[in-house]
Amino acid sequence: MRPTLRQLEYVVTVNRLGRFGLAAEVLNVSQPSLSAQIAAIESELGVRLFERSRGGVEITAKGEEFVLRAQRVLSDMQDLRSAMTNSLPFAGRLRLGVLPSIGPYLLPRVVRQIHDSHPDLRVIVREENTLDLEAGLKAGRFDAIISTPEDHPNTLQRRLFNERLWVAVATDDPLAAGGGDVTASDLAGRRLLTLDNGHRLARIVYALAASAGGVVSDEYEGTSLDSTLLMAATGAGVAVIPHLFAARQARFRDEVVLRPLAMAEAHRDIALLLRSGEALHAGHDLLTQILHQVVAELDLGAAPQIG
Repeated sequence: MRPTLRQLEYVVTVNRLGRFGLAAEVLNVSQPSLSAQIAAIESELGVRLFERSRGGVEITAKGEEFVLRAQRVLSDMQDLRSAMTNSLPFAGRLRLGVLPSIGPYLLPRVVRQIHDSHPDLRVIVREENTLDLEAGLKAGRFDAIISTPEDHPNTLQRRLFNERLWVAVATDDPLAAGGGDVTASDLAGRRLLTLDNGHRLARIVYALAASAGGVVSDEYEGTSLDSTLLMAATGAGVAVIPHLFAARQARFRDEVVLRPLAMAEAHRDIALLLRSGEALHAGHDLLTQILHQVVAELDLGAAPQIG
């Protein structure tokens, strides 16, 4: 059957390294042999995968689709081999993608419990934004992701929790002097700070701004919740932050004041997401069970005990 798994590996490696010579060295084949194999695939399929030049190779649109599908096939084959030789969940290696606004505040307990129950199970965690998590799950880079379910419609979804949002302001901000919930009227005319548009949180903040008559800062897009918090501390605006971050980290910062946000849109759903059509196994149930247990222990309905 053509293309073979080895040929798929050739194409993926050439795309990753951008040069036939370097790819041939990594693959331990001669460059002429590698070029001939790529040409054979192109001839077999009737498409051009790469455009050659003196500077290296550029992948074509068809080539990008080929690489995406080839990565999935190679990942599935690796998983198949591992599953046949390893009795551990996820064949001994769980590749978990997670939003950076959740990972550091949820996963330490999860990873510890996984290690306690299955010490030989290796957990690889990667933090990426919503769009990259979607691509990684489709391509097979992740066995599962933890993200906002509405951004991943064609997946198997196991709901974990609904997370409310908070605001953080500088200590001399008018909102710092108040008590209780912050409402839409409090944000009228205010400048809101959030992460870049690759995150669902940013889209929620834009909706909040529109509803309250505020604006989202066009001068600053945070690369992390910490940096967004620091901008709020300078008086640049009102940072909108998730509950987990507020409870696990932001409440320990004395340069900002936190208040809960009381608006209909001021929350987000978080779920464990799996590839649609994938056969579920005991590892998925284990991960879901531990996540639900940790979420219950965190008591997300409680206030972060500020002050």
